[in-house]
Order: sequence, then structure tokens, then C-alpha cells
Amino acid sequence: MPKISQKAIHKYLRHDKNFPHVWCPGCSNGIVLGATIRAIAELGYEKDNIVMVSGIGCSSRMPVYVDFNTLHSLHGRAIAYATGIKIVKPEMKVIVITGDGDATAIGGNHFIHGARRNIDLTVILINNYIYGMTGGQYSPTTPYGDRSTTTPYGNIDPTFDICDLAIGAGATFVARTTAFHAIEAQSFIKQAFEHKGFSLVEIISACPVIYGRLNKKGDAPAMMKSMKENVLPIKTFEKLTDEQKKGKQKRGIFVNKIRPEYIEEYDKLVRSLQDEKGRE
Repeated sequence: MPKISQKAIHKYLRHDKNFPHVWCPGCSNGIVLGATIRAIAELGYEKDNIVMVSGIGCSSRMPVYVDFNTLHSLHGRAIAYATGIKIVKPEMKVIVITGDGDATAIGGNHFIHGARRNIDLTVILINNYIYGMTGGQYSPTTPYGDRSTTTPYGNIDPTFDICDLAIGAGATFVARTTAFHAIEAQSFIKQAFEHKGFSLVEIISACPVIYGRLNKKGDAPAMMKSMKENVLPIKTFEKLTDEQKKGKQKRGIFVNKIRPEYIEEYDKLVRSLQDEKGRE
């Protein structure tokens, strides 16, 4: 992977914003931001041709720091806003930054139908297993038995596998990695940008201040070490016994296929109706 210069990265940042960022010490969001910007720099995208949309949550503060066209929208509605932008400006590269709660709880329907329609969006979903900014509530990905401010005695809800959800809904590019595997995250994000259709990159991340503290997961380095040891490449994971798979997840690219993209199909429909009207 070619080395990206600091100058190439810095041009994508808003230097009039206060740095360092607002994220807690040990939070993985800065790592994801770095991987995203490096992927964009590697592809050579122009700032004015990118739109970054977010909802509400820790990860959704990311558009504040980048010098793109940006939209910080409502809780759970980032994909809906991004869809509108893509319909009006199909030539734009539209990126959605979201979290596990923002995308799969209040935003679940938008997530499902964005994938079903195969809209050309790149969704970078930062999964830290909890609501961070809004109070430490449990989310659809909080593991069974884990604690949050709203499950002080342990979560009893079954959890979503976000990648399985995206695949079942029809997404045409689906990948998972972790904040520990930052170079791999950059590669997956780059491939998602280049893919035509609904692309999901789930990045498992550390929230040591809330999730880690409530569940005695240790400090940020300990949580990063856990990602390294317990989120395994697909081939390695599949070789494990059912007993060995407990507490572990697989990472990699699960789906990469081509099928008709929604905006292009919509444009075809509009043109056919215009032609039909012109023949009358």
C-alpha cells in the first residue's frame, strides 16, 4: 500500500476546528477517521466531490473535522439524508458515518432499505457495542450478559450481527474489520468507495470509558489486544470448532458482487417515461 504524505492527509481536514478532537482518550474513532482519509487520499478524490453524512452519536461527530461537503443529521436518519443527496447529485461520492445504535436501532429501517435498494452509498459503521455519547445505553450489538446504563444487571437481548443483517437485506459489498487492524480498515474502505452499490464496512472499535469500564474490559490497549486476538480472518475462524468460536468473530470481505444500482435504475425509468411522453 503506497505511503500517504501528511500534506495529502492534512488537506482533507478543517484546520479551523479545535484539535485534538472531542472523543475520549482511547476511543477508536480517530483511528477510523485516519483510515478513511488515507483511503480517500490514496484514491485522489477531490474534496468538493465528497459528501460525508452522519446521524447522532460519538462517531457522528466525524464530519466536523473533515473539509468535505458535510451534513450532521438526525438520530438514525443519516442513510435517509444520504439517499436524498445521491438522488439529486449522483456524481458525488456519498459517505455515511454511523454507529451501531444510530444505524441498527433507530436507523434500522433506513439501513435495511438502503441495502435492499442497493443505493450507491459507502456506510462506515463504527461498532463499539454501546451508545456512547447519549448516555451508555445498550445497543442492538451489546453482547448477551454485558452491562450498560440501561442493563445494569446484564443484557438479555439477542444481538444483531451487522454484516449478516446487511447481507440478508441485499448489500453488495460487506466487510468487517477492527480499529486494531487499521491498515486493513483502510483497504476495505478504499474497496468500498470503488464499489458501485450499497457498501458496508463494519469496524469494531474500543469504547474504554463507557463500555470498557462498565464491563471490566480493561483500558484501551487491553481492548485493542482483545480485537487482535478475538476477531480473526475468515479462513482462520472457519477452522475453529464450535467451542473455540465462542467469544470470537470473523473479519474480512464477506460479499463483493454486482447488481443493478438504484439511482441508475431510477434514471432509466425517468428517461423511459420522458421518451414515452415525447412520442405522444
